[in-house]
Amino acid sequence: MKQQRDVPEHADAAQRASCAGARRKRRERMLDASDIRLLMLHFLASGAAHGYELIKSVEELSKGEYSPSPGIIYPNLTLLEEMDAIRVVDAQATRKAYALNDAGRALLAENGENVAVIIGRLTSLAILVNNRSIPQVEQAIHTLRYTLNHRLSQEQISPATVEIVVAALQDAAEKIANS
Repeated sequence: MKQQRDVPEHADAAQRASCAGARRKRRERMLDASDIRLLMLHFLASGAAHGYELIKSVEELSKGEYSPSPGIIYPNLTLLEEMDAIRVVDAQATRKAYALNDAGRALLAENGENVAVIIGRLTSLAILVNNRSIPQVEQAIHTLRYTLNHRLSQEQISPATVEIVVAALQDAAEKIANS
């Protein structure tokens, strides 16, 4: 007689997939809205600019590795305008150019350290991507990722194997950190 199950046969696989998904970390957003506002104030301190020019300024800072979407830039320009931190240079122009107001200069001065951190983060992103693209580094990362995924995709991994994998990864991380 066939035993009746309350749980569908695919549930075990679904549960494993669900747990694996829960373990995955969400990719961190590069900049939040307040970071974007500070960057815009920073760039506007150099002179008036359109939203598109601000997007390009951020893109240039990160050497093309990060480009904020218009969907984050334009609403934040509106908010900064409502906060009286910036103003429209020519309301009759087809494209709005914005300039910094005194309140924007004060906000920028108050957050100088934060601006430096944000700029540093975008600059280091460009350096990271550049160094990761060194052929030998790229190949080593690919080999490690492939080998690790191949080994961890096996159904039965012994505790001894897990210890070896963890020790090797920790050893590699320590050597890289101390290089």
